[in-house]
Amino acid sequence: MQAGFAFSKLADRLTSLVELCTDDLDLLADMPSSIAHFGTHQTILRHDDEATQCCLLLHGYLSWQNHESADGQITAICVPGDIANLHTLYRPRIDGNLIALGPAIVALVPHRFFREVAERSPAMSHAMLLMLLADHAIQRNWTVNLGSRDALTRVAHLLCEITVRLQIVGLARDFRLSSPFTQSDLAAACSISPVHANRTIQELRRCNLLQWQGKTLTITDWPGLVRLAGFDPAYLSIRSGADDARPPYARSVTADVALA
Repeated sequence: MQAGFAFSKLADRLTSLVELCTDDLDLLADMPSSIAHFGTHQTILRHDDEATQCCLLLHGYLSWQNHESADGQITAICVPGDIANLHTLYRPRIDGNLIALGPAIVALVPHRFFREVAERSPAMSHAMLLMLLADHAIQRNWTVNLGSRDALTRVAHLLCEITVRLQIVGLARDFRLSSPFTQSDLAAACSISPVHANRTIQELRRCNLLQWQGKTLTITDWPGLVRLAGFDPAYLSIRSGADDARPPYARSVTADVALA
């Protein structure tokens, strides 16, 4: 696959889960798609839609939100390289709202492409299955985050998760990342009030764990944030041996987690 290929983040995501050969990854080069640009808080998929395409996130962040929640409760966050609605290959009906957290670029890929890739490559079929299982594991961990952790730990854990997921696809260099959300979005993801979210971020700043300036978030003490969150990335299903497929800064992240 050529460096800079438009869907290289998807390749990074898949190879973090399972070892894939060049022939497997080259199947992505034939991916048919239409590229769509979305503005902040623009809806991409609505509850009860019947999906015929997968939404591959190329740039920005997407969120799944509870359609019944008055405050826009966020139930999942997608980063570049994620296929936001991969599950619709098997169950097309949408059971939430998929919304852009900020400006986002999405490749809309027909379901039939991923079905054909799965038929042509057992390894790719396995990788997509593991991607689905990892999504479910992340969802279960979010349930634990909301049910068993206080606000400070919830926020710290979410930031650790997002950072590692970005590192997997070659983003968040030097622990600096484009902020995935506003503080109001953070509140909706952690089930706290916007005021409480602001106080929590201020506390993390006072502890010298991060800086949040405008749209840039910088983690200044990664081991400290990991300890506070009690973060263990095992549920993200990053395969052993995936280090060779990831850039050096991504390797250092998971190594620091292991040592923290």
